[in-house]
Formats: sequence, C-alpha cells, structure tokens
Amino acid sequence: MARPLVSVVDDDESVRESLPDLLREFGFAARAFSSAQEFLSSDYLDETRCLILDVAMPGMNGLDLQQELKRRGKGIPIIFVTGQKDEDIRTRALTQGAVKFLYKPFSDSALLDAVNAALPGK
Repeated sequence: MARPLVSVVDDDESVRESLPDLLREFGFAARAFSSAQEFLSSDYLDETRCLILDVAMPGMNGLDLQQELKRRGKGIPIIFVTGQKDEDIRTRALTQGAVKFLYKPFSDSALLDAVNAALPGK
C-alpha cells in the first residue's frame, strides 16, 4: 500500500526542509511547496491526502488557499500551522473545516497526532 502524501505549504524555508523529513520518519510520503500558487499548480494536488498549511504567506495566504480548495471541490484535510497567536484566525480556520490548528513551535508528537487525526485509517 502506498504511503499517504502529506504536502507542506510554507514560505519559511526551514519549515519546508524540516517538516517533510519528519513526516517521512513518521512513515508518510511528503512534498513541500513555498506558496499556495506553487501547490495549486503542482502535479501533487490530486495526490495530497493531508495538507500542512501556514496561515501567513505572501500572495495567497493559508485561509485563502483553504477557500480555493473548497471552491475546486478538493476535500483535502488541512492542518494549519502558524507563529501568530490569533484566536480569530484559529476560529475561522477550524470553522471552515481545518482538522487542527497548531502554533509554532509545536512538538513532533503534536504534529503526528494532527496528521493521524486528518488521515483516519491511513
């Protein structure tokens, strides 16, 4: 059985380098993208089973990407990650269907729990 693909969209290069490595250690396939636009135009959009998404990015932000995926009928489970403690954004993301909302820095176990929640029965 193929490993589920978890895609990471974050404008922070250190996150794009570290998170996919951690996800692979957990047993998932992983890809990283530097922007919402890069993810939307990639060949991995339809293969992605879970999306780890930064809130604040230049251009299309994470909440905008969440809406665009809904508009396109893509039911990809989303885990938001952010360094900004903003309860209004957290509430909006979860209300619009995000599975989890993690504040940076988060623990490896918190990330694994979030991905497992997004991928029931992997």
